[in-house]
Amino acid sequence: DVQLVESGGGSAQVGGSLRLSCTASGDTYCMAWFRQVPGKKREAVATIGTALGITRYADSVKGRFTISQDKSRFTVYLQMSTLKPEDTAMYYCAADNIYCGTGFAYWGQGTQVTVSS
Repeated sequence: DVQLVESGGGSAQVGGSLRLSCTASGDTYCMAWFRQVPGKKREAVATIGTALGITRYADSVKGRFTISQDKSRFTVYLQMSTLKPEDTAMYYCAADNIYCGTGFAYWGQGTQVTVSS
């Protein structure tokens, strides 16, 4: 199994920035960030194929969030800029060894992001 450890959540003001980190215990095929607000469905925010670095983003974060990786450290980052109140959520790191879709096998514990005006 792959263990994921997230860090970097916290509070920011509207228009501000935060960076999330997620370190895996080993190599993976795909890593991603999801977010969830209580009472709402979990949303895929960004994914990255670790072999080629191919990325995908939700329309709601395109141009504001950037997912990147440090392959040598099995770590992915989510740089969040121009934050909006609607970015407030629990953010989860996910990983899979086979697919880069929605059915990720491994999940982190989550880190809270709160954006306020």
